Amino acid sequence: MEQHRTSQPQRRQRPQPPLTPQSPLTPQSALAEGPAVYEGPAVYGVTARPARTVPPIVLALRRLPKPRLTGLGGGLFGAATMLVLGCLDWLLLGGSAVVYGVLFLPVAALTALWVREADLVAAPISVPIAFAIGIVPVSGGEGGFGGQVMAVVTALAVHAGWLYGGTLIAGLITCVRKVRMMSRRQRRNNRPGGPGSARRR
Repeated sequence: MEQHRTSQPQRRQRPQPPLTPQSPLTPQSALAEGPAVYEGPAVYGVTARPARTVPPIVLALRRLPKPRLTGLGGGLFGAATMLVLGCLDWLLLGGSAVVYGVLFLPVAALTALWVREADLVAAPISVPIAFAIGIVPVSGGEGGFGGQVMAVVTALAVHAGWLYGGTLIAGLITCVRKVRMMSRRQRRNNRPGGPGSARRR
């Protein structure tokens, strides 16, 4: 009796997906999940922004010292500086009122910049006093104390443009600093956890 040979059916092998040419050794599990995503930094279409050029005048102002003077200290600084400049003007240039007025403008600006925020009001007041003190050697009065006083009054009246200009500069700088101080205080109050936010709650 012949025995029929029973042959077990052969398992069909599933066709494997072809390997990509970029990664020939990629495992099948990675291919089944999908194509690999490159997570490196994007280098296409990147344009470097040009750096902002700061004017040299701004750099020079940033390098200046920034002392904080009281109202009295700012007045003494302005008066002493203008008196020294007036004496140098009288010794070197014979008392030129134009040179004295030109030198007064930066001194007025520095006085308004260096006074502390609590005494900002004192800067526009102390600047005219400093101008009057420094103009004494430039006025060139004669005939004792009375003659000197009259010469100072006459010099102040004749050269009032420089006096008003320096006082205006000091007043503008003081106003700008006051506005900036108030805006900083407002931003500080509006921050989360600040006094303003606690008040609104």
